Amino acid sequence: MTDRPRISARIGGISESATLAVDAKAKAMKADGRPVIGFGAGEPDFPTPDYIVEAAARACREPRFHRYTPAGGLPELKEAIAEKTLRDSGYSVEPSQVLVTNGGKQAIYEAFATLIDPGDEVLVVAPYWTTYPESIKLAGGVPRYVVTDESTGYLASVEDLEAARTERTKVLVFVSPSNPTGAVYPPEQVRAVGQWAAEHGLWVLTDEIYEHLVYGDARFTSLPVEVPEMAERTVVVNGVAKTYAMTGWRVGWIVGPKDVVKAAGNLQSHATSNVANVPQAAALAAVSGDLAAVADMRAAFDRRRQTIVRMLNEIPGVLCPEPEGAFYAYPSVKGLLGRDIGGKRPQTSTELAEVILEQAEVAVVPGEAFGTPGYLRLSYALGDSDLAEGVGRIQKLIGESA
Repeated sequence: MTDRPRISARIGGISESATLAVDAKAKAMKADGRPVIGFGAGEPDFPTPDYIVEAAARACREPRFHRYTPAGGLPELKEAIAEKTLRDSGYSVEPSQVLVTNGGKQAIYEAFATLIDPGDEVLVVAPYWTTYPESIKLAGGVPRYVVTDESTGYLASVEDLEAARTERTKVLVFVSPSNPTGAVYPPEQVRAVGQWAAEHGLWVLTDEIYEHLVYGDARFTSLPVEVPEMAERTVVVNGVAKTYAMTGWRVGWIVGPKDVVKAAGNLQSHATSNVANVPQAAALAAVSGDLAAVADMRAAFDRRRQTIVRMLNEIPGVLCPEPEGAFYAYPSVKGLLGRDIGGKRPQTSTELAEVILEQAEVAVVPGEAFGTPGYLRLSYALGDSDLAEGVGRIQKLIGESA
C-alpha cells in the first residue's frame, strides 16, 4: 500500500505565525529566568477598560448567554457595530451587513474563502501582516506582492498596483494604518486606489483594525466612504482587539455586501457557530461606549512612538521612518548586515534578530516574516520603561560592536 502524506498539502503549506512564534520564544526565555524584553506581539500592554470587564461579568450571570446564539452574532451587537461604523468612519451600513467573528483572523479567512476561487490572484502590499498570504493560500488563491520600502513611506501607488495586476487579479488587500509599518494613506491616495479598483472591477478587502491609532497630522480614511461606488465590492474587517486592549477576547467582524456576509456566515455556521457570548457582550459595551479610554491609550502610544523612532535612528546603520499609525516601528537594518555584532556577522535580518535575542535579550520580528528582508518590526505597545531599556540594549550591542 502506498504511503500517503500524514498532513494535507493545503495545511502543510501554512507557515506558523512568525509574530506569535517570536512572542512565545520570548515568554519561554522569561520563564527560564532571563530578563527578555519583547517587541514581538502587537498587543497593548493596557488592561481592558473596567466598564467592558464589568459588562462581561454581568453577561456570565445571564442564562441566555449560556446557550447557542445566532451564528452571525448577537443582534444587538451587530446593530451596535453598524452604529459604530457610521460614527467612526462615516460608513452607513445595516446590521444585516455585519458578521461577528472569532477575532480579525477568522474574519480575514472567511472573507477570502467567500470571495476567491482556486487560481484567483490577490494583490498584497509588502511589507504585509503575516496572516494575509496564508489565508489567501488556504482559500485557494494566489498572493501577488507589491513591494514598497521606506523611500515612499511604505505606501503603494496606483502605478505600483497596476504593474502587479493581471487578468486573474480579483482582490486587493488594502490596509491603513498598516501592520507592520505604521503607514497611513492620505485621503487623496485612498481615493485614487479606490477609483483604480472600481475601474478594473476588483474587490477590496480593507483591514481597519487600527482606525483609532493615528498620530500627528495623519487621519484615518475608509475606502468605501471615500469611493462610494466601491461599497458593493468592498469587505471591511475590524475588531475590538487593538482599540480597546482586548486581544484575548477574540471578537472581530466583517462588514460588507449582504450576499457576501450571508455566504461567510454560512461558512461560520459550520466552522465555529456563534462567537462566545460573554466576549460578545464585552464587545457590545466597548463599541457602544465613548472613546475616552482609547484616547488615553493613543496618547501613550504616541509618546512611545516618538521615543522608539528617536532611539532607533541613533543607531548607526539603522534607518527608521516615523510611523503615522498603529503601534509598530519598521526600521531598515540593511546597514547592519554583514557587520561584526557580538562576535557574529548576520547576513539577514532573521540572523540579526537571533543575535539581538540571544545577546541583548530583546525579541524583535525579522522583516522576512513580512515579505521584506532587511528590516525589523518592533511593537511599541509595551511600557515606557521596558521600551527604553529594550532599545537601549540594542544600542549598546551595536555600539560595542562598532
